[in-house]
Amino acid sequence: MERINGRSRATIEFTLEWESDGVLHQDRLWTDQVNMWRDCFVPGLASALNDKGEGEEVRVRVPAPYLRKKLVEIRPHQFYAPQNPAEILSPRVGRFYPQGFLHGVSAVFQVSTAPARCVGLGEKLLFDLNHPLAGYDLTLSAKVIQIHRSGVERGGRCEDWLTLICDNGPGMQARSQNTATDFFSPQGRQRQDEAPDQVFYTAPRLVQHLDSTARSAIRDQYQGLIRPGARVLDLMGSWDSHLPEQLSLRGLTVLGMNEVELAANRKASTTLIHDLNQTPVIPLADTSMDAVICTAAVEYLTDPHAVFADIHRVLVPGGVLALAFSHRWFPPKAIGIWSELHEFERLGMVLEMFHLTGGFTELATMSQRGMPRPEDDPHQELPLSDPVFMAWGKKAG
Repeated sequence: MERINGRSRATIEFTLEWESDGVLHQDRLWTDQVNMWRDCFVPGLASALNDKGEGEEVRVRVPAPYLRKKLVEIRPHQFYAPQNPAEILSPRVGRFYPQGFLHGVSAVFQVSTAPARCVGLGEKLLFDLNHPLAGYDLTLSAKVIQIHRSGVERGGRCEDWLTLICDNGPGMQARSQNTATDFFSPQGRQRQDEAPDQVFYTAPRLVQHLDSTARSAIRDQYQGLIRPGARVLDLMGSWDSHLPEQLSLRGLTVLGMNEVELAANRKASTTLIHDLNQTPVIPLADTSMDAVICTAAVEYLTDPHAVFADIHRVLVPGGVLALAFSHRWFPPKAIGIWSELHEFERLGMVLEMFHLTGGFTELATMSQRGMPRPEDDPHQELPLSDPVFMAWGKKAG
């Protein structure tokens, strides 16, 4: 069996594992053509990978220092989008904004899109310019997926894999200093299309909204969270409940908006047509469900707090609530803030729903990015599979 050496190229799945205020996080990045000769690695990782074969995995600790000097104060009039200086913006506590929105700060340039987190409001605004993962105890694992035949090296691009793994979002799903993030203004819950949802969902949509690789990741995660013989509620569901075929259930109740879609769900034992935005009370008895899942739909809830509270009611103690989403949705019916947020902030928003509802424990999140587009997907113009983001927790017993 071929093993990694100093001149190998390989496909590797990197995973960051970390914890914020009792919440466990796992962020995965699938990467092709890792070059052991040319690329840069966190100290100890390259030597740990040496002589490893396909399927083997190594783990290293990653320092992520937090620097207090990266806390900066500005006046409210110094916070605006460079392309629109006449409009003074009002940041919200816990939210991230491009550093280029901060004017008059040393070493911050207006073209910068690096994240700045608002951590204080008042006569002056306080922003944290540290990386979102700064201050956390990180563990980085690298699993060897495939080792490619080595060829003659003639230069090429050098990748810094730690930077790529940590870049563009990981860390943004966590609260700042365990303080609630301000996601839920009334304006943010407004939608482009405020007509009754029954109108929008009149026509059935018997199509998949995510590619097969993303759906497989969601099924795998659900299988790990839901025990065999469970009573499961698929909330805001349709014709596919994204559950593995081999998972034997006591019952699957699918609550959705379109009768044709629900009738086509061959796993469902019970279907319910119900509009949660009109009536956020789920028409089920207290403690009647062992698990509640919601796939690619949480962004359509106009009163998520009321719905989460009622999910808590129908779950048994120890019951699981798990939500999954990607980067596809129907813009007219999603609440406005959803399209404004970075995709990892969306994960933070879902996690905040758990926090504010209360009564949930063992909270966790997962992200998966960088997988290749599956060959069976019609959108071959897109090189990568749809990203997957998930958050879950258990009802406290």
